[in-house]
Amino acid sequence: LSAKAGSRSVLAALASKAKRINGRYERFLERTFPRFYVLHATFTKGIQALFLEVKEIRKIKSKMSCQRLSAQQLPYREMERLRQFRRDVIKAIPIGVIAIPPFANFLVIVLMYFFPRQLLIRHFWTPSQQVEFLDAYDAIRRDSYPDVVESLALAVRSLPEPQLQKRLQELCAQVQRGSQPRVAELYAVRSLFLGSPLGLNKLQVSHVKALSQVLFLTPHLPAFFLRRRLRSHVLEIRHLDRAMLRLGLGQLSEEELKAACYLRGLNPTRLGMSECRAWLEQWLGLSCKLQASEASLLANSMVLLSLNYVGAK
Repeated sequence: LSAKAGSRSVLAALASKAKRINGRYERFLERTFPRFYVLHATFTKGIQALFLEVKEIRKIKSKMSCQRLSAQQLPYREMERLRQFRRDVIKAIPIGVIAIPPFANFLVIVLMYFFPRQLLIRHFWTPSQQVEFLDAYDAIRRDSYPDVVESLALAVRSLPEPQLQKRLQELCAQVQRGSQPRVAELYAVRSLFLGSPLGLNKLQVSHVKALSQVLFLTPHLPAFFLRRRLRSHVLEIRHLDRAMLRLGLGQLSEEELKAACYLRGLNPTRLGMSECRAWLEQWLGLSCKLQASEASLLANSMVLLSLNYVGAK
């Protein structure tokens, strides 16, 4: 027992000494190389955050296995953590492949320094980079919004029901003039998005590519895979919406509210909590009423409800 206690005290002393040395090293970097210190601190915190997230994901997976739960049966926060972690892992795969050859670590460091947005996951972005990169991704996404509205306006002409055709034409014209449609107006035309030409399996390829960019999916795939991935991601958001509704918007922090808006097409970087909550209430009012077969309407609504949102101006 005394030997075990002695070994513990030695380890504690070594850990304390290492912590003091690391503290001195960080203070030296902060004084002498402030720009490098920011990168160093961001990387260190990122590693810690990633390690904690991996532990959390393992707990969630263990819970799913023990209780025989699917991802759709999880509470909102756990479901969202799994979704985000999966996307982070997919994004990290290219840099992991590049790092496999011997002595490739130096190349990886150079690439990560010059292309942080493309190669680094969110844990390794500085606070200023997080705002900058989210704006950059949103700008790319918003470039595809007019294409989605234009594709809808063109498809309306071949719809079979004259009354609903007129309603959707008015909605498209309303959005193109700079107004935001009401949820009730979108819900009233939901039957048009079940068959040709607005059902997800019947949309023009250019329309599917534009919607893929709205969801940050690559548009450079064959049409079959584009449609399949788009449907999968839209239904995943629908499951998240229902879990969010069960939890209640009032339970979400400001960071969670803004992340939820961003995922669903609205850039919240310049919005307050009340504006984010108001927009999400509108979104949930539509999403949680729709069936899985109405995924096309949900995907297009990401554009129609966020393009001219007053709070974003």
